[in-house]
Amino acid sequence: MSGKNATQTIRADGAGIAHAARIIRDGGIIAAPTETVYGLAARADCDAAVAKIYAAKGRPSFNPLIVHVASLEQAKSLAEFSDAAQRVAEKVWPGPLTLVLPRKVDAPLADAVTAGLTTVALRVPAHRVMRALIEQSGCPLAAPSANRSNMISPTSAAHVLASLDGRIDLVLDAGPSEQGLESSILGISHDGIWRELRPGPINLDLLHQHYFGLPLPAHQAGKKIEAPGQTASHYSPGKPMRLGAGEARADEFLIGFGPVAGAINLSAKGDLAEAAGRLYAALHEAAASDLPRIAVGPVPETGIGRAINDRLRRAAA
Repeated sequence: MSGKNATQTIRADGAGIAHAARIIRDGGIIAAPTETVYGLAARADCDAAVAKIYAAKGRPSFNPLIVHVASLEQAKSLAEFSDAAQRVAEKVWPGPLTLVLPRKVDAPLADAVTAGLTTVALRVPAHRVMRALIEQSGCPLAAPSANRSNMISPTSAAHVLASLDGRIDLVLDAGPSEQGLESSILGISHDGIWRELRPGPINLDLLHQHYFGLPLPAHQAGKKIEAPGQTASHYSPGKPMRLGAGEARADEFLIGFGPVAGAINLSAKGDLAEAAGRLYAALHEAAASDLPRIAVGPVPETGIGRAINDRLRRAAA
C-alpha cells in the first residue's frame, strides 16, 4: 500500500462486500459506507489490525474507537448494559447512535480500541453494507471515520482516497453517505445517568424527555477524552475559517445556508437535515478551492444544527 492510487476502489455489491470481509478477517483495513460517514473498518478483536487503523489515520493513542456490532446481543457481550442503556438501544438501534458504556472485563477486544478507558463505545449501524461486513467478517469492527486524523470526515469514496490513498487496503463505494454527520454519542453510567458526549443526528434531549419527561442535563466535558470526536480541533479543512459570516470577503470561499447564498449553499431552503448531509462535501470543496480562507454562513443552534455547529467550531479551532 504505497504510491499514488494504490488503494483499490470497488463497488459495494455482494462480491465487493465478500472481498472486503476476507481482507478484514485476514487483519487488513478497508473503508466502507455507513449511514453517517465512511468508516475505516478492521476487526476490533485483533491488536495488529487496530494498530493499522491508528497508523493509517495518524490518530493519537488516547483517542478511542467506536466498535460496530451486528446486534444488541453482540453489544451485550462487550459492555455492561443498565436497564436505561438497554431501553435506549432497543429504541434507537440500528441507527446513528453510539453508546459509551462500562466495558466488560472479559470483552474480546484489542486494548487499543478503548484507549485505556474502562468504557467502550458501541454502535449498531443501519447501513446495509456495514451490517453485511460485520456479519461476514464474523467479529465486531472498529470503525472510526475513514480520513486522516483531524481532517474533514468523508461522505464519499473520493473523500476517503483524498487522505488515505495508499494507506489502506480497499474502499467499498456505495455512493454518498445518507446522514452526513457522525453518530450522536451518549454515555450512560451504571446508575443510569445520561451524558451527551457528542451531538449528532439523534436528538438526545428529545430522547431523554421521552423517558424522563425532563431535558437532558447539560454536560461539561472534562480535559480527558471520553469518546471519539471530542478533541477541540477536529474536522479541519486546512484553511482558516470564519463562522457566522453574512457575506464573503475577497479572499474567502463562502459556504452559505438559507438566505446567505455563498459559492455553495448547504440548504437554500434552510433545511438543517439537508445541511447536515452536505456539510463535509462542502468543506471538501472549500478546501480544494483556490481561495485561502473559508467563511460559513450562520446555522441555527436548534435540532441537528447543534451538531453542525459543533463540527464547524472544531473545524475552525
